[in-house]
Order: sequence, then C-alpha cells, then structure tokens
Amino acid sequence: MSSSRNKLRLIFDLLLLLLSIRCCTVTSQSFNSSNYVTDIRPTKTRHNVSLLLDKLLDNYNHHLRPDIGGPPTFVDVDIMVRSMGPVSEADMTFSLDCYFRQTWRDTRLAHQQVSKSDDQLSLSVSMLDRIWKPDTYFYNGKNSYLHTITTPNKLVRLFPDGRILYSSRLTIKASCPMELRKFPMDVQLCPLNMGSFAYTQSEAIYRWNKDRQIVIASGMKMSQFDLVSAPVSNYTISFKHGNHSMISVRFHLHRHMGSFLIQVYGPCILLVVLSWVSFWLNREATADRVSLGVTTVLTMTFLGLEARANLPKVTYPTALDHFIFLSFGFIFATIVQFAFVHYFTKNGFGELYFSDMTMDDEDDEQLDSSDEGFPSARHTPSPTVARKKKIHPREEVYSVENHLRNMKAEETAIVQIQPDDGSSPSQRRGKKTNQRKAQQWDGKAMNSVSKIDKISRIFFPVLFIAINLFYWYTYATPTSE
Repeated sequence: MSSSRNKLRLIFDLLLLLLSIRCCTVTSQSFNSSNYVTDIRPTKTRHNVSLLLDKLLDNYNHHLRPDIGGPPTFVDVDIMVRSMGPVSEADMTFSLDCYFRQTWRDTRLAHQQVSKSDDQLSLSVSMLDRIWKPDTYFYNGKNSYLHTITTPNKLVRLFPDGRILYSSRLTIKASCPMELRKFPMDVQLCPLNMGSFAYTQSEAIYRWNKDRQIVIASGMKMSQFDLVSAPVSNYTISFKHGNHSMISVRFHLHRHMGSFLIQVYGPCILLVVLSWVSFWLNREATADRVSLGVTTVLTMTFLGLEARANLPKVTYPTALDHFIFLSFGFIFATIVQFAFVHYFTKNGFGELYFSDMTMDDEDDEQLDSSDEGFPSARHTPSPTVARKKKIHPREEVYSVENHLRNMKAEETAIVQIQPDDGSSPSQRRGKKTNQRKAQQWDGKAMNSVSKIDKISRIFFPVLFIAINLFYWYTYATPTSE
C-alpha cells in the first residue's frame, strides 16, 4: 500500500516538473521574438537609407549645378554671430566667429520620407564631396578659416523635397574701410559681402533667408565697441565675364569713450590747467615759470604721440588730433604770455634800475660830504656808491635783494661809526633816506602782479571752456547716416 503511494507521488512530481519546463520554454521564446522585432526595425531603416542614398547618388554628377540649363539656383544664407573682435583701426579690419548657413534645393536629391518621425536626413560630412555645393566666397575677406578641432565643424541635412542645409563654423577676417574724422566718437559701418565666385547671376542667385538673416548670440560683448544693428541688403556686382549676385550685411559699431577719457582727454585737461599756475607766480620768478611751461609742453608732446601710436597715418586730422592741438596751443600760449609780461611790464614793477638808485645815492653823498666831524664816513664810500660809478645808468638791472642787502650794510656801517644816536642832522637825514628806500621796496613792490597776469587768470579758462563746449557739441552729437 505504501509502495503504491510513493509511485503516485513520484508521477505527480514528474508532471509538475514537465509543466514548469514547458512554461519556461514558452516565456523565453516570446521574449526572444519581441527582441527580434525590436532589433530588426532599425536595421531595416538603416538599410533603406543606405539604399536610398545609393539610388540618389547613382548617375549624380556633383560638378554640375542643379537644373543646369534652366532657371538659376537660389542660395539662401543666414548667419549666427557668436563673437566679434578685434576691430583694428591700424589695419582697418574686423573679425567675427559665426555659424555660416547655406540652403539650396537640388531636385536630383528629392525622395520620399523615410520615417514619419524624421523629416530630414543627417548626412556625414564626407557627403559634401559627392554632391554639388555653391562656391561661396567673401568679397572683402582677408584671412578666414574653418574650425577643424576636434573634427571639421560642418553640418549637412537633406530634406525630402531636395533642400540641403549646409552649416559650418567660420572665423572671418574682413576689411572695413573706416572714416576716422570723428575718432574716438565715431560710428563705423563694417560690411561683409559674399556671393558666388564662378557662377553668374543667371546661374546662381544669393538672397537672405526670409525667416532669419543675422542672429546675434545672447550675451555677446565687445571691449571697445557696441554692436548697434546689422542691416542686410542684396545687390549685383559687375565683372568682365558677367554680373554676379551678392548679398551684404553692415555691422554698425559704436565706439566706447571710456578708455580715451581716462588716457587722453583727462590728462590733456589737467596739463592745461597746470600750465595756468604760472599766472599766480610773480613775474620775478622767471626760472619757475619757464620751467613749468617747458615741462607741460614736453609732456603734452609725448601724450599726443602716444595717442596716435595705434592709428593709421590718415591724411586728415581726427577729433582726437584737434583736441591735442587745442591743449598744446593753450600750453604754448602760457609761455608766450609770460614773454609779454617779462618784456613789457618789467620797468617799475618789481625790477630795480641803477638810475632810480643814483639820484638817492647822490643826495646821500652830498649830505654826508657837508657834515663835519665824521671823516671816516666821508672818506669811506659804501659798496653801492663804489659800484655805481663804474656802471652807466639803465645799462644793467640791479636786483632787489642785493639792493636791500647793501642798504642794511650801510646802516650797519653808520651805526659802527656813530654809536651816538642823533648827533648830527645829516646822519638823521641819511637814516631816513635808507628807511624810505626799504619801505619803497617792501610790500607789493617786492611781489608785483602784472595786469596781463590778472587778465589771463580769467581769459584763458573762459576761452578754454568755450572752445570745449563747441568741440563736444560738434563731435559728440550723433549724425544721421
């Protein structure tokens, strides 16, 4: 009885084992079949694209443009500017880094849409060597190149209707004819002209994309300029072999004034104001006023040469040149002004001549000779009287300091000879004369101010401010283009 039960249990276990194996087999087959279906679809799509490209390029001649012998091929262009600069005034050039996009239609590459989800085919860069592409060149370009790190920065898209999008990243250096008459308050118009090098207007026509022409990257900044606008235009240029279709964009660049105010305009104004300090120096300080004028002139000359170091040698003066010439002229005028002061107003204004001293010295000598009882004073002439007899009147100017020093020496000699005060009327008269001379050369006479200096203190600043107002109004006012 027990043996029969064991047999039944064994049979039941075997049935359960067979059932579980069967279920696992069905599950694995269904999983493998689903994977097969998922993998076969991309393989089939890739196979279809390869067959499609082979079929499109079969008997395709990439040396001939689309619709040759028929209507011209239209090439739509748009540019996305990533960065601009530098802009060089010395070379009259500008540079920009951009995505240069071209779109044209080639009916030979029209096809049915391969996938409902994708309406375009992303092709390899090597496909550019197997299809026709426009021979675009930059008419005013100088040194442009394609970015090739890490691979050539190119993009090719093929649409079902035969349209081809070709985009590349370029750095373009082009010439910019600049008008520098208002430098550094100028606005420059830097053009970028492009078109076909070989195809005439009857074969290829360039035009700007209707949806977008020039796109400026957000956050783009330039160190010396502000990009105000970038208008576009189409035109035709004539060559010997025919007319060519061209398109152009003009970048409006407005220059910053900050660096020039700090480096040129500010120092020039300070030098002019510094030269006016000589108006407050007395006319006897000849060395101080001349050295101040020469120093400011030399500094102004160096500043003017440094400001023009990075500018082209144009045939006309710029606004910066006018301001430097203006500042140089005011500094030079202060030196000429002192020459007028020194030549025309030195007589009787802070300068002492021998003729003025001779009359007083002769009166003192007559008074001294008439006195009796002081032979030492009568026979010992003063240094001033001794030198007076050898010099003709008004042939040499006698300095104020030496004259005062001699008067003090005479007073000391008189005191040593006559220690008794008021012993003689003639000596009292001599002392009064010396005191009168000391008072005559004291005060304003010792530090005289010329009327020309007084007028210059007002005239020079007022004239400089008036000319500056006219200068800034003329050059800083924007003009309509």
